[in-house]
Amino acid sequence: MRDVQIRGDMIRLGQFLKLADVLETGGEGKDLIAYGEVTVNGEVDTRRGRQLHRGDVVRTLGESYRVA
Repeated sequence: MRDVQIRGDMIRLGQFLKLADVLETGGEGKDLIAYGEVTVNGEVDTRRGRQLHRGDVVRTLGESYRVA
């Protein structure tokens, strides 16, 4: 699991995927999320605007990332 530092108290899921270098563009993230390929804390989430907070775990493409 890789920790990904954020600056504020929260970050949106689509922004987090770009920050974590999972994707190159926001469009890729939109599709990945819409197709149910992303889980947040073990549950599929299809909302690109989902708010993430420190300690949340995002899993996609076989990798895990923790909001830090």
